[in-house]
Amino acid sequence: MKETFKHIDIARYLETESDIQLFLEEVAETGTVQDFISAVGTAARAKGMSEIAKQAHVSRESLYRSLSEHGKPQFGTIAKVVQSLGCRLSVVPLENHTHVKSA
Repeated sequence: MKETFKHIDIARYLETESDIQLFLEEVAETGTVQDFISAVGTAARAKGMSEIAKQAHVSRESLYRSLSEHGKPQFGTIAKVVQSLGCRLSVVPLENHTHVKSA
């Protein structure tokens, strides 16, 4: 018997800035780049795409396009949207990572 799955809109469950932060943090740690872009879009929808676009100084239509499944947002756009969501991007060292020196 084939299993069927119901689509769940995660944006409906992101009710607080803390929810959004934890969601983005988890996807950043466990997902792909495209997963993270999608998660930023989901979080923006949860908070209100129009308000996020306004705070990020981009048009709502452009933001929808950039964060769509086939969008290719610039790093600056992602950074501004993440900041508008009450978060910031940061760089942390990988655990058990050995640095390879260039010749």
